[in-house]
Parts: sequence; structure tokens; C-alpha cells
Amino acid sequence: MAELTMLEDKIGEVMGLAQAAQEATDKVSKLVGDEQLARDLKRTHDEAAELEERCAALADGLDGKKTAIGEKARETKQEAVEMMRTYLGRDAEALDGFEFLTMTEAGEVGHWSVVATMNQKAGNTELQELVEFALPIEREHFDRALQGSLKLAADEDPNEPA
Repeated sequence: MAELTMLEDKIGEVMGLAQAAQEATDKVSKLVGDEQLARDLKRTHDEAAELEERCAALADGLDGKKTAIGEKARETKQEAVEMMRTYLGRDAEALDGFEFLTMTEAGEVGHWSVVATMNQKAGNTELQELVEFALPIEREHFDRALQGSLKLAADEDPNEPA
């Protein structure tokens, strides 16, 4: 398998995080009874799928790196899904799910920001276009998750035993 550069490794990570986001939104949607939050989760899921596809297309164009980037994506997805399973155990509720998504979406914003910064030196035009597409979407995903968390938190009785 080809050795990845730091930037190619990060491309694999953001691709894996997009894969994990799809699984996380599926999991959290099963916890949610609110129709608007369910629509928001579906939209986030679909946008994550598009990001995954765009990352895969970019990887296709990197000579001999597609397999290694795909392997890094699978590894990253596996780690994120394992974290999700730990965080969202059997007794998880919708608020737990949205809090988890808030954390993971913040992480995705951070990862895409790192990719953007690294690419300033690398100067990959195709990657720059992907970053310009992805970063606003990831910021919106974070905002959606946070707003969902706050909406669900507002419905909680703060004095109720945990």
C-alpha cells in the first residue's frame, strides 16, 4: 500500500468522519421523536454521504493513493463508531445523541480546518474546491447539532434525577 503524506492522511480522516457521521445520524434518528430534528438528521446524513463521495472522487485522482486513503477512512470511521457505541449506550436518549453529534461535528469542523490550512502550502486546487464546499457544510452541521441539543435540553426538567 502506498505511503500517505500528512495531507493525504487527513483526507482519509475527513472521509472516514463523513462515513461515521452517516452512521451516527442513523443511530440518533432512532432516538428522536421530533419531526424537525428528524429532518435535520436526514439532511445531515445526506450531506455527509455527499462529502464522502467527493472525498472518494478526490482520492481517485491521487496517483496510487486511493486504496491507502480508503483504508485510513475505514480506520477513522471504525474509531468514531466505537466512540459512538461507548457514548450512546443502551439507555441513550435523544439529548445524549445530539450532544454526541455536537461533539463530533465540532471535530469535523476542526479536521476540515486543518485540511484547509495544510492545503495552503500544498496548493491542490481540487482539494481547495472541496474544502470550500465542505467547511461551510460542516459548520452548519455543528450548528444544527448544537441547536438540536439546546432544543432538547430546554424540554428537560433540570431538577429531575439523572
